[in-house]
Amino acid sequence: MTQLQSTRWNALLQRLVQPLERWLGGSWRNRSIGLLALLLGAYLGSNVASIFVNLAKLQSLGALLMLLGTEALVRLRGRYAGEQPGLAWTVLDNLRIGAVFAVVQEAFKLGS
Repeated sequence: MTQLQSTRWNALLQRLVQPLERWLGGSWRNRSIGLLALLLGAYLGSNVASIFVNLAKLQSLGALLMLLGTEALVRLRGRYAGEQPGLAWTVLDNLRIGAVFAVVQEAFKLGS
């Protein structure tokens, strides 16, 4: 394979492709645990969102709590995970991503 020039575009592509290569090149155990965490996060996020929708008085509080929890996980990951996060951080990331996806999906279902 030929070596590409060191340009900003090539550096950007490398930064975008590296996590994908790391995920695809990892062990099946890590990939399956990550996928299960993503699906579990979507399931939990959907359930929590539907509970807060049904309890009309807690909609704003529930949205605020989910936002604060997500933001806390993002900030903790940025501070403690480092360049190559371990399996625990991958699971937390996938739980967070799944939960956010489920809440956004629930908002689209409600039409807001």
